[in-house]
Amino acid sequence: MAFKINHLTGFLSLILLSISVHAQVSLPHVFSDHMILQREKPIPVWGWATPGANITLAFADQKVSTTTDEDGKWMVHFAKMDAGGPYEMEIFEGENTNATIVYKDVLIGDVWFASGQSNMELQVQQADGADEEVPVAYNYQIRLFKVPHKISITPLDNTLETEWKVCDSTSVKEASAVAYYFAKKLQQTTNVPIGILEIDWGGTPVEAWTSREMLLTEPLMRNNVLQNDTVTEDHFVKDSLDLIKFWDIVYNPKNGIDTIIPNPDFEDGDWRTVTLPGNVSEWESGFYEGMIWLRKTIELDTQFGGKELTLNLGHPEMNYSLYFNGAEICKTQWNANLTHDYKIPAELVQKGKNTIALRMAALWGGGGINPPAEEIYLSNGADKISLTGDWKYKRNLEQAIPLIHNFQYYPSYLYNAMINPVVPYGLAGFIWYQGEANENMAYDYRKLLPLMINDWRIRWQQGFLPFLWVQLPNYMKKDSEPADGKWAVMRESQTKTLELPNTGMACIIELGETDNIHPTNKTDVGNRLAAVAQKLVYKMDVQASGPVIKGYTIEGNEIRIQFSEVAEGLSTSDEKPLIGFAVAGEDQKFYWANAKINGSEVIVSAKEVENPVAVRYAWANNPDCNLVNSVGLPALPFRTDNWKVVTQK
Repeated sequence: MAFKINHLTGFLSLILLSISVHAQVSLPHVFSDHMILQREKPIPVWGWATPGANITLAFADQKVSTTTDEDGKWMVHFAKMDAGGPYEMEIFEGENTNATIVYKDVLIGDVWFASGQSNMELQVQQADGADEEVPVAYNYQIRLFKVPHKISITPLDNTLETEWKVCDSTSVKEASAVAYYFAKKLQQTTNVPIGILEIDWGGTPVEAWTSREMLLTEPLMRNNVLQNDTVTEDHFVKDSLDLIKFWDIVYNPKNGIDTIIPNPDFEDGDWRTVTLPGNVSEWESGFYEGMIWLRKTIELDTQFGGKELTLNLGHPEMNYSLYFNGAEICKTQWNANLTHDYKIPAELVQKGKNTIALRMAALWGGGGINPPAEEIYLSNGADKISLTGDWKYKRNLEQAIPLIHNFQYYPSYLYNAMINPVVPYGLAGFIWYQGEANENMAYDYRKLLPLMINDWRIRWQQGFLPFLWVQLPNYMKKDSEPADGKWAVMRESQTKTLELPNTGMACIIELGETDNIHPTNKTDVGNRLAAVAQKLVYKMDVQASGPVIKGYTIEGNEIRIQFSEVAEGLSTSDEKPLIGFAVAGEDQKFYWANAKINGSEVIVSAKEVENPVAVRYAWANNPDCNLVNSVGLPALPFRTDNWKVVTQK
């Protein structure tokens, strides 16, 4: 009987708690002080209160009322307004004459929804020019709203707590650099307030941002969606706890292992020998994730013994700690650091044998030290000793790191928790920078990206909202001969998405970095994306695209390629001969082509190909290419063939 009473008491408490949650009117966090509401469109505002309650909103010279439904939900629309402000918005419940909620400093302008993965998420303070930009970033006409990371199995009606902020030297630091420079350029050229509604998460695929209902319409994704139906909130909790354990292992060596293994007297005779530069993917037959150790013993003569030295690790892959003769030189440095050279104190350096040890995390397929070999050395300032070649290697010396499911990558979970709560907030359009996480589905991306675009447009019910994106830049190892690559196919898929109405793309094929998937020049990226918006959305007379192939003809051993978007003419970015073109005959083997500009055409040929049938330009993960128009914008990568592509890493 006691159990029944306690059970009933708990049940009643839950009911009372539920009633109290909606006892007063409330709105999603996307409505707050300093918000920007979309101009020249009806303005949707929604929230919750007690079922059947009368809700009245006053804004500018408008007043609207409604009644909550049986679930306590309500929505109203203010009539469209021109850019301006500041205004106050008041929300009243029932017959109350005092506003329950007042939002202050509200502007009317253009709201752009910025989303994607890490290159959209990369912050202003992490990008080039931050030292100069951040101190002068105050702009009352730019407002920033960033949605915190969250996942959910089912669609939510609110985000985690957050709010709109006026752009200043504090708020701008953590804002998306691409979105900020996009907003800055638009605000300068339109002279209307610009709001950025930022919703992004590094490493996430496009399907994570697409609703379950839409994904189920695509056979390509249907099984992936349905197989996750066994996932519960308990899985989320376990993954969160495992993630804490994961990083504790990565950052904190246990049981004094960081003093035992680096010791010069430690016996490593049974360790494997591996070659540096090299990485774990070469040393292991299958995928490995965990902590690894590397040791190398070197002989130093009197030129080095007892001297302060510099040790340069070149380009480590993932994070690491470095030890010299048992002493810790650095701890938990990341491969993203600009340099990896360290001073070795003279008192640690001995004539004769010296031991170098590395504790390194092998995460996400990484681990090891990348080329070039000449940047891995020990130096006394005048002479260098190479640290390449044989090293001793061992894994599994420490506790195994737990498997992390990273549920943020799962289909729909980000849509549910981060996007659904802000639908249908009034927008001018979307900007998108993503694709890296879908490189293994590069060809299918031409279905997946349009699927998400259509999904969002349907959800917002604001027509064919402009959708603009950044095409992937150059990245990874360069190929000496014409070759296929996943990123080349991805760029093609992104270009084909332009077939959707009211879409635009910023090409940044030359703005990437060979060994950095997160290139830090985000100013030019934001400005190019803004130029696309200026032309497509604001109908300004600007050149927003580089040269685009519009046709070609084959004449003997030459292919003549016609281009649009040439502005005042074609040229090369470096004033050198054209590079980046390759041609092939019926055998489908491509050779580098000689290329020359002829007005708005480029004529290409290769001595190895007597009867060319296809041409490609900038078709590689990291192409060398230099065709631009008169305003310096790069030509879009392309191929004229539709031969099956065998993608490479």
